[in-house]
Amino acid sequence: SDVLIADEFAAGANTKTVGVHEIPDGWLGVDIGKATIDQFKKILSEAKTVVWNGPMGVFEIEDFAKGTEEIARYLVEITENGATTIVGGGDSAAAVKKFNLEDQLSHVSTGGGASLEFLEGKVLPGVAALTDK
Repeated sequence: SDVLIADEFAAGANTKTVGVHEIPDGWLGVDIGKATIDQFKKILSEAKTVVWNGPMGVFEIEDFAKGTEEIARYLVEITENGATTIVGGGDSAAAVKKFNLEDQLSHVSTGGGASLEFLEGKVLPGVAALTDK
């Protein structure tokens, strides 16, 4: 797979796409590359349920947002075709909101870690307090 790298953590940085194991010293991995996006889409195309936690790159910086945006838009597409798509986590929720997609997915949770613990079947103290008699 490939990754977008940058020579600094800033808009306007020099960027290039390299293999995931070929990041040179002094460069930063800031997004997934086109081949990786295509790999994700191929796998997601067969999914009936997707739980997404964590953006693909540093979506807050426009130069590094392509992977996150393309995957988010693809999740909308598979949702329209019947898949259940759940976005969990503050950063992922912020990403789909940035791209104005939050109403086009099955569920967007801002619970972050609590969302994942719920899916793992762990006891959530706040919920337990409500259900204790």
